[in-house]
Amino acid sequence: MCTPKVMEYVQAQISRRDFMRMGGSVVAGTALLGANQAQAQTRQKGFVYRNLVDLSHVLNPGFPLFPGGEPMTSNTLVTVEKDGYYLSRVSYGEHSGTHMDAPAHFIKGGTTAEKLPLENFIVPLAVCDISEKAAKNPDAEVTIDDLVAWEKQYGRLLPNSFVMMNSGWAARASDPKAFLNADAGGTMHFPGFSPAASEFLVTSRQISGIGVDTLSLDFGAASAFKTHVNVLGAGKYGLENVANLGNVPARGATLIVGIPRFENASGGPARVMAAVP
Repeated sequence: MCTPKVMEYVQAQISRRDFMRMGGSVVAGTALLGANQAQAQTRQKGFVYRNLVDLSHVLNPGFPLFPGGEPMTSNTLVTVEKDGYYLSRVSYGEHSGTHMDAPAHFIKGGTTAEKLPLENFIVPLAVCDISEKAAKNPDAEVTIDDLVAWEKQYGRLLPNSFVMMNSGWAARASDPKAFLNADAGGTMHFPGFSPAASEFLVTSRQISGIGVDTLSLDFGAASAFKTHVNVLGAGKYGLENVANLGNVPARGATLIVGIPRFENASGGPARVMAAVP
């Protein structure tokens, strides 16, 4: 935003109001026609939904981070009261809050986030619920058996599906200590995808990626991060710290993912949504 132009812009908007009143009915009619056309096109493509579920946590300075992560900071630069508009400077590590892991995060020469195909950001969503076993065992993992059981109940995964783990862990996000769940030795304990399950998905199913409601695609006590390597090494992407998966059906929703388009990004905070039919 160019500061000297701010008030000019505001004045221009005000001066246009009389024009908008005069032509309001024409503009409204045109907008409605455009909306109807867009809706018709959407329906023709089969993308119809009755509500959207926000799968993103609000990123703030206190949100839990994987050890070694850089906390978010936010500083107000100008205010509406003093300067006529509001602007802040925000700093955060790429892997903060609800965020994406691009192949480059673990794979040398891997695709960076801004180069991932757009068609992988609006895809069928499959949610594998392991919350019952995670409640009993924080080291629980999504296994091949879990995926086979899911397909037996809901049908084979659709092409380019994104597979999410719902472990119920998102409920702990407001408490960093509980979210990391580290023992006396510093080892974290939270659910993730097993290496075998991730290998199965990238070799036997045509997925776009996997996501979790925890800090990592691998379970907390992992040291080799094999699930990351399996998924990102196959050119897929991951989503971590996802929220509200309990409000999304196991099958039928459409995942929508948006991230800032930074050059050479290993990932980035994401706004993640589910369109529920």
